[in-house]
Parts: sequence; C-alpha cells; structure tokens
Amino acid sequence: MVKFGRPALEIEGLVAASGLCPLITCSLDTNDRELMSAFVECWLKETRSFHFPVGEVTITLDDITPLLHLPIVGALHSFELLHVDDAVDMLVELLEVSAAKARAEMIQCHGSYVRLSWLSNMYEMEIKACHWIIAARAYLLHLLGSTLFANKMATLVHVVFLDALCDLTRSEGYAWGAAALVHMYDNLNDALKSTVRQLAGYITLLQVS
Repeated sequence: MVKFGRPALEIEGLVAASGLCPLITCSLDTNDRELMSAFVECWLKETRSFHFPVGEVTITLDDITPLLHLPIVGALHSFELLHVDDAVDMLVELLEVSAAKARAEMIQCHGSYVRLSWLSNMYEMEIKACHWIIAARAYLLHLLGSTLFANKMATLVHVVFLDALCDLTRSEGYAWGAAALVHMYDNLNDALKSTVRQLAGYITLLQVS
C-alpha cells in the first residue's frame, strides 16, 4: 500500500464510506520469516492461542479496534470461493471489464483471482476516465488483497471479496475486524500443516499484537 498510495481526491469519499481507510496507513512491511515461524510454532489450533514460555496469549476482537481501527460488530459477509464463471460475471458487473478480459486474467492467475498489478492499472485507467465508482472498487479490492485477505502469493486477490464492494455505502456496515481475525486464525491453522511453507493473512496483526 505504500507503493500504491492514497486514493485520488475524487474517490476519497467513496473509499472513506467503506470503513476501510485505516488499512491504508496501519500496515507494516516485514520480511522477518523467523518471527513469523516462531508465531506458527507456538500456535495451538485447538485453543486458537499462542503458547509462549510466559503463558498462553491470543489476539481477540478487543484487540482489533485499537490496533486496526476496524469495526468488529455488524454484518458478517460469507466469502465462499467462486467458480471461474461466477468470478467472470462479478468482474463484468462490478468492474465493467469485458468477459474476455476477465477470463484472460483468471487464466493467467490459474483460478478465480486477479493480480494486484492488474487492479492497479485498472484503477489508473478508471481515474483518467472519471469512472469514480469503478476506480473506488478497484482501489478497495487492491487494499483488501494487500492487507486483510493477503494470500501466500502476495500478488493476487480472490475475486470473491469484490462482492462486499457492490454497494460502497453498505460496506462500512460489515464487521471487517472480525473477518480479519477469523481469516488470520484460519491461516495460522493452515500453516501448521507439514506441506505449508508460508503464512498468509494480515501479518500486521501478529506484528503489532
């Protein structure tokens, strides 16, 4: 997000209405793999807590508001994985790209994903074309893919999260903080598997907690 920067003045209001603005400035960039490995090694999925020599600790919803300044109460959006055809339809409807362009992007990403670089380019084009709603959705999907729902690739974001940006006036009503915590728990559980070598999710939560 440091590289992507703040939204253009013309869409600041739309981005602010989503309730996700705090994510623009509260993310940390780190390559400390040893620190992340230490967290995973101390994680016990049965209790969803870290077992340190000093005792058992965990990240709770009470930590989310002061750390991320995101709402922890509100509607809970169900982000179910999309079939490629459904993801194409969502991109066509909400980002107004052609079906051919949407499908070509997902072929390159090997699934219902788009590249963050693709979104960045789209954002710039939509700003120049004065398509403010589309530009805001592209910016916010990039923001979610860079923060709350970052994956192991660190360059892709799943199209399903675009569904929560359909009506930007309602996006603020989602419990984004709760979603971030659940996503981090799930990724910590996944990281315990012997076949998994990377930790996905919003690493900032671990760093600042």
